[in-house]
Amino acid sequence: MTVMLEATDATRRLPARTPPPTWLVVALACAGQFLVVLDVSVVNVALPSMRTDLGLSAQGLQWVVNGYAIAFAGFMLLGGRAGDLYGRKLMFLVGLGLFTLASLGGGLAQEGPELLIARAVQGLGAAVLAPSTLTILTAAVPEGAARARAIATWTAVGAGGGAAGGLVGGLLVDALSWRWVLLINVPVGAVVLVCSLRWLPESRNGAGRRLDLPGAVLVTSGLATLAYGISQTEAAGWTAAATLLPLAAGLALIGLFLLVEARTTAPLMPLGLFRARAVSSANAAMFLSGSAMFCMWYFMTLYAQNVLGYSPLEAGLALIPSSLAVLIGSKSAPRFLPRFGARAVAVTGTLIAASGFAWQSAMTPRGDYLTEIMFPGVLMMLGAGLTATPLAALATSGAAPGEAGLVSGLINTSRTMGGSLGLAVMSTIAAARTGSSTTGQAMTEGYALVFRTSAGVLLAGVVLMALWLPGGRTRSTPTKVTPAEPASTEAMSAEPTSTEATSREV
Repeated sequence: MTVMLEATDATRRLPARTPPPTWLVVALACAGQFLVVLDVSVVNVALPSMRTDLGLSAQGLQWVVNGYAIAFAGFMLLGGRAGDLYGRKLMFLVGLGLFTLASLGGGLAQEGPELLIARAVQGLGAAVLAPSTLTILTAAVPEGAARARAIATWTAVGAGGGAAGGLVGGLLVDALSWRWVLLINVPVGAVVLVCSLRWLPESRNGAGRRLDLPGAVLVTSGLATLAYGISQTEAAGWTAAATLLPLAAGLALIGLFLLVEARTTAPLMPLGLFRARAVSSANAAMFLSGSAMFCMWYFMTLYAQNVLGYSPLEAGLALIPSSLAVLIGSKSAPRFLPRFGARAVAVTGTLIAASGFAWQSAMTPRGDYLTEIMFPGVLMMLGAGLTATPLAALATSGAAPGEAGLVSGLINTSRTMGGSLGLAVMSTIAAARTGSSTTGQAMTEGYALVFRTSAGVLLAGVVLMALWLPGGRTRSTPTKVTPAEPASTEAMSAEPTSTEATSREV
């Protein structure tokens, strides 16, 4: 008995594991998000070099971009739900590991097919990683002002990754080679992986549940097929069979997925989730705003290079003020949320962005930098930063803890699919206006029409947000859509009360 008491006393004297500081958890989650978003845009400036080195065809070059985007969009919901069931930290590590290894394979590719396979695996890794970044962040920071600041940081880092892609890619291609736009992910990913393994807390809310495999297969194949159909529009047009057949098949698979989810006892995506007004309205608004704003970097880069004759590096440097504006907008949004509410901030941000798009639509072939690139670009991206933060905060606040990963994957999917669809539509609009002409005047008219159309889409988004988004200034109460589930041991250990005290560090 004495020995047992001594052993018990010794056990009690063992120091409890100190939870990591909140700022470190947020930093690691944001680092993962930065890598995912950066890789969407960083390869654009390297495409000509890839084509020359590997002998890619025009269609093969298109698939360097689309292979990543399709895998990313198709597996996002599956990645989010897997995090809920098997652990957010585990899925973060798995996704980051896949992404890093695929980056290494792509950077070392000697043939075109090797590069395309690596890009698809990169997209798969990103789809597993991205939902976990937001879920880990929201689990570490209590709901309220501190979480709004953390989500603003996450939004700013993600937007900054997209904005920095052209500059980083231009620097790497000019100084080294196209391979380094992929190889640069390897050392960065390895450092984040080691730090995450050591410091990220684990959490899950899926004890006793299984992954809905039929639903997972249907939604993944449906989204991937739909994304493939969208990607075909630029080359084949909207009325070609190569476009219409995959679009119809994708919609049919998603419809079948909804039927299956309505009948299964443990659905991948509980349809009742959309009864939460914050979830449904924020995702619709994110899809619409993403469809207009995502194409900004693409067409601004084309205008700078194809019309004004900027080099890739010069084009990246020209967009630095816009990159800073999106960071300022994202970090400013939490200051306004408690006073004005998420709806008012999102509507204001979208109006600012729409004014920037309208200004940019007045571009001319002579291209004065201040009035035709910098100032309208700053307005577009300032508005984008102000809009994205309240929408992400609303979407994640409207779901129960057991659905956090799914909701995170859903808001990422809405943004990605909206951006993919928007880019395909806008590319078609620009090509229709430009026709076969390659003059600076013709290309400028095509790009101007894109920005004018985007301004109209954003104004439609203003109406949708004003009518549908919740308007209160108090935080939303999570809506239960499934029976309560017991938290796992890891989840209980990953919810230290000290997070409230350390949230000020974010």
